[in-house]
Amino acid sequence: MVRIVQFCRRFAVYVLVFYAVMAGAGIWLAAHRLSVDTDTDNMFAKTLPWRQHAMAFDREFPQFNNLLVMVVRGATAEETDETAAQLAKAMEADKKHFIDVSRPDADPFFRTEGLLLLGPDDLTKLLNSLMNAQALLGPLAADPSARGLLNGVSLMAIGVRIQHADLSPYKPALDQLRQVLDDAADGHPVPLSWQGLLGSDVTQQPDNLRMVLAHPVLEEGSLEPGKAATRAMEHIRDGLPDVKAGRVRIDYTGPVALADVQFGALTKGIVWSTLGSLLLLTLWLYLAMHSFRRIIPILITLLVGFALTIGFAALAIGTLNVISVAFAVLFVGLAVDFGIQFAVRMREMRMLHEDINVAIAECARVSGSQIAVAAAATACGFLAFSPTSFVGVAELGTIAGVGMGIALVCTLTLLPALFSRFKPKRQSGELALPFGPKMDVFLHRRYKPVLVVFALLGVIGLYAAIRMPFDANPLNTQDQHSEPMRTLRSLAANPITNPFNINIMVPDLATARTLTDKLSKLPEVSQVISAATFVPPDQQASLDQLNQAQVLMLPSLDVDPSAPPLTPAALRSAIEDARGAIADANSQMPADSPLRSIDAALEKLAKAPDDRLMAMNEAVSRFLPAQLQSLRDALDAKPVTLATLPESIKRNWVSPSGQVLVQVSPTVNDQDTQGLRRFVEAVQHIAPDAGGPAVTTVASADTMMRAFKQAAVLATIAIAIVLMLVIRHLKDTGIVLLTLGMSALLTALLARMLGMAVNYANIISLPLLLGVGVSFNVYFVMNWRAGMRRFISSASARAVLFSALTTGTAFGSLALSHDLGMSSMGRMLLVSLVAVLLATFVFLPALLYAIKPPRQISGIAH
Repeated sequence: MVRIVQFCRRFAVYVLVFYAVMAGAGIWLAAHRLSVDTDTDNMFAKTLPWRQHAMAFDREFPQFNNLLVMVVRGATAEETDETAAQLAKAMEADKKHFIDVSRPDADPFFRTEGLLLLGPDDLTKLLNSLMNAQALLGPLAADPSARGLLNGVSLMAIGVRIQHADLSPYKPALDQLRQVLDDAADGHPVPLSWQGLLGSDVTQQPDNLRMVLAHPVLEEGSLEPGKAATRAMEHIRDGLPDVKAGRVRIDYTGPVALADVQFGALTKGIVWSTLGSLLLLTLWLYLAMHSFRRIIPILITLLVGFALTIGFAALAIGTLNVISVAFAVLFVGLAVDFGIQFAVRMREMRMLHEDINVAIAECARVSGSQIAVAAAATACGFLAFSPTSFVGVAELGTIAGVGMGIALVCTLTLLPALFSRFKPKRQSGELALPFGPKMDVFLHRRYKPVLVVFALLGVIGLYAAIRMPFDANPLNTQDQHSEPMRTLRSLAANPITNPFNINIMVPDLATARTLTDKLSKLPEVSQVISAATFVPPDQQASLDQLNQAQVLMLPSLDVDPSAPPLTPAALRSAIEDARGAIADANSQMPADSPLRSIDAALEKLAKAPDDRLMAMNEAVSRFLPAQLQSLRDALDAKPVTLATLPESIKRNWVSPSGQVLVQVSPTVNDQDTQGLRRFVEAVQHIAPDAGGPAVTTVASADTMMRAFKQAAVLATIAIAIVLMLVIRHLKDTGIVLLTLGMSALLTALLARMLGMAVNYANIISLPLLLGVGVSFNVYFVMNWRAGMRRFISSASARAVLFSALTTGTAFGSLALSHDLGMSSMGRMLLVSLVAVLLATFVFLPALLYAIKPPRQISGIAH
């Protein structure tokens, strides 16, 4: 190392030119070959069984990829339908931003054959409701206006007076009518929902919810490829009439929107946070060095090393993901440690030697091997993830691990060359930390109680590590206040729209029906849908019911084209007739009869001006003709077979190769990590090849944990080997590893106290902690081996502290990220850094004071 340093110092100009060319090449490679993959599925190896199932599903049903999902909710089902249709039509016309647009829940198939899909009980309930409303339907069909409705109310009142008719089954519908009449009388007309009034909303989705699905045109090379399409959708949405009136709300979610939000969060505020981090890093360097002639070479070395590392990333990886993009911050935070160690030691040597060339050589002799061990150990912490199936962290480990090697080479070659050119002046200031001597005295005298306290903390930390929660859901690392996440969470609250479903592909309808019967009995399952759902096995009984209802009801649904024109006078006459009929039936009506409240509303309307009466008619009759036509279509259902199933339905449930999709949804209670695991295990017990979002969530969690355990073991073994090769003493290696173990236990304790959980982003913290911990601990242990007896007041302690401050600054920039995954990684790294400092500055010195020092001392103690 001394010869290498001396060579680079002697030929400094050539070294600087070489690194300038290499840095330029690295930047050029990064600009032309380095890209970012916004697909979070690619963070896991494609060889994993569940990934292979997901890829096979994507090949069979590609229409479910890269979706932008609009969720439409309105005050009434009809307004929701109408607005969803308007949105879909406008988006379909915008070919610049949308490839295609569809409304799966509005397919004409459901309008004509939807009643066949109801269970026997639901169908009977619906038909009974319609039969009971037949007396009202006749006047409405003859006169589809408020006048026809009021004539129907009159007939109901007559039925009460003559036949003592019970109107309690109609109370919800009549209460709705009374509210509409009241609002119209007050000058605030709102549309009447005929689906709710006639009880024909049995087939509708809950909460008046409809979906519009779109494949947006994605912008290649952008971190937010769907942003332009989303903005175009928002522009269309905000111009829709019922949206502007506040009657309908349209939110959006889907894979494209979620990825855009996540990568948008990564870049949000990145310029200011980077500048702030660099300024703070420069401040720590100044406090450590008190000389810009030392600081500038360190910063140049850091930047050149970073340029070479991104060049390597471009060549070896090519595509970064949501985790591996963090390598930049990690490199800066960790690589600067090597420069600080070298510079602080050179400052110390400069105090002893007048000639700067001698000082540089002595610095290399004293600190070179220590920096090399620290770099190797840190690289081991990163590279331990490289063999794992968690590709997102594996790539980060590869880039950052090689980056540590690059940083070491730059520290031992470029930094001495820069120092030889900058020629920093000799400084006679005290290198010891202000609190160092007192801390050393305290730990030397009180090492026993200090070790007892740490032993207790270690036991508590072990318990905390065992009880540490693991959050497997990657959605929890997204901004929960963003519109895509709010919308997704609202869908998850209902088992019908729950996004955490399971997909199973089977060869035919018979297998799908058999599997559906088995899965439907599971308590963890809320519903099962497949192509067989749209081809009911016992259609004849339902068709017979519908035929009977058609014979009885179709005459009542015939529209009379000769209905007289509607005028305010005609409406007032109808109001007067309805009030008269209600008054005649007054003695036969119970006190809570809904007709009494309708009479009160009609009384106000009778006094209203003509424009309010006509506005009331518009509100009442707006959706009536369409509803009457929908009833006629629904009663005219025909038998359904797989052959007659429309292509618009079939393509979503039967793949081109003939695979039939079976979709299984969990109950509302099974949406946390443990609940999803129970759901997945129950379904896979019956269908081992099941896949889909729920399986992916659970399987990815297991993949992360295996990667974590594998990396922790590999890192520990690799670090132990490195230490044994360099230190060559089993006891000294054991001291370093014991301190590392204490750092890990303290990390678990602090994280648990702060309410933190392990997730897919911060899982890298422990193996990285091992590397960082070694890079700090090895300085103390190797100097102790060389005879050092003052630990906290040494130059090494000063370098370690300021290295920790610069590293913490880099980790802090991650913690302040708007992306929750990066933020959780930064917070966990900060916690681990605090734990490492406690172990290094308190536990390790106390342990060294308790151990008999080595008999033979070699080297120079500092």
